Amino acid sequence: MTTILKAYFEAFNAGDTSAMLDCLTEDVAHHVNEGQIRVGKVKFAEFCAHMSHCYKEELTDIVLFEAEGGSRGAAEFIVNGTYLATDAGLPEAHGQTYRLPAGSFFDIRDGKIARVTTYYNLADWIRQVSK
Repeated sequence: MTTILKAYFEAFNAGDTSAMLDCLTEDVAHHVNEGQIRVGKVKFAEFCAHMSHCYKEELTDIVLFEAEGGSRGAAEFIVNGTYLATDAGLPEAHGQTYRLPAGSFFDIRDGKIARVTTYYNLADWIRQVSK
């Protein structure tokens, strides 16, 4: 299980959405922080395209956790980012940088990620980019 999570995070840091999609089931459920649940690879790819337009992020200090049996996992990490383009309903972007602790939770099915749930402190992010 940690192999698929390592591949997922390596692809994220490389900005390789295609490789991220290869880690997912066709019906992946993507639970976005403060957002709606998106189901399927197409919705996940659309989310990634939006994120790549608005943000440049690298994850560091990644620690992976695995539940007994390998059907669930979690990761804790630091998001190091630059706010590139204004995202709807959020402060105006002008290249602000941010550093934010975050975590993701996963369901694993047949060696692929079937659920991704990510959490971070939105108020902290807003504070950092509002300077």
